[in-house]
Amino acid sequence: MTKGLEGKHIVLTGSRRTEEMCALVEKQGGIPIVKPAQGTVFLDEKEVEPEIIRIVKEGVDWIVFTTGIGAETLFKIAENLGIYERFITTIKKAKVATRGYKTRSVLKKLGIAPIAVDDDGTTQGLIRNLEEFEFNDQRVTIQLHGDSAPKLIRFLEGRGAVYSQILPYKHLIPDSQVLKSLCDEISKGKVDAVCFTTALQVRFLFDYARETKYLPQIKNMFNNKVMAASVGKITAEALHEEGVENVLQPEKQRMGAMIVKLSRYYLEKKENTDD
Repeated sequence: MTKGLEGKHIVLTGSRRTEEMCALVEKQGGIPIVKPAQGTVFLDEKEVEPEIIRIVKEGVDWIVFTTGIGAETLFKIAENLGIYERFITTIKKAKVATRGYKTRSVLKKLGIAPIAVDDDGTTQGLIRNLEEFEFNDQRVTIQLHGDSAPKLIRFLEGRGAVYSQILPYKHLIPDSQVLKSLCDEISKGKVDAVCFTTALQVRFLFDYARETKYLPQIKNMFNNKVMAASVGKITAEALHEEGVENVLQPEKQRMGAMIVKLSRYYLEKKENTDD
C-alpha cells in the first residue's frame, strides 16, 4: 500500500511532542526533520503584575483576550496579588472582546460576556466584528500569547486607540543557526513540506528571513514547491499574513490530523499525476 509521505522530507517546527510527531510522519512513509522555530516559553509573572495593578487602579475602556490560557493566567496572577475581585469588577465594567472559543469559555465561567467575538476563530474574524465600534482615544489592553497580532494592532492604531499589550507568557527567540539551516533547506528545495503548530513559529521564521537574505526565496518556495501545513486557523492566518498563499490545514485542529491531511494531499497529487 502506497503511503502518502513516501520519500518526502517533512520539517517539524514545533518543540513539543516531537517524538510523537516524528513517529506519525514515519508511519506515513515520510522522513521527519526537526527544526524548532519556537524558543522556550516561560511565565513572566513579575512583568505582568504592574500591568494588572494599573488596570485595576486606572480602569480600561476595552480589554481584548486572545487566548484561554492567557486569560486564565491573568486572573490567577490577580488572585495572587489579592486583587482578584477588583480585577473581575474592572473587566466587567469594560467592553470585552475575545478571539477563540476556549477564551470565551474561560470568561463565561467568570460571568464575563464579551460584546465582540471572532466569527471564524481568527484575528481577522475578530477585527470584522470590531469595525462597528468607536476606538478614538479609547484605552485598550490586548492580552497576547507570544504572537504579536500585527493586524489587530494596525487596526487599533488606525482607529485612534490608546493601546497597551499584556503578555503573561514570554517566548525566547529560537537558535538562529536552526533558523538559518531551515531557511537554507527551504530556499534550496531540500524539503517537501514544513509543519507549523503555532503562529509564533511562523513569525520567528519570517522575521529571521526578513533580517537576512532569505525572504524572497522563502516566499517563492512556499508558493511554488514547498507545502506549508498549519495545525489550525490562527497559524494559517499568520502564514497568509506573511504572503504564503497555499496553506494546508486539517478540519480538526490537531497535530496528528495535520500529518494525515498532508499525507492525503500527496496521495491525491500522485493519483492526479498518474491519471
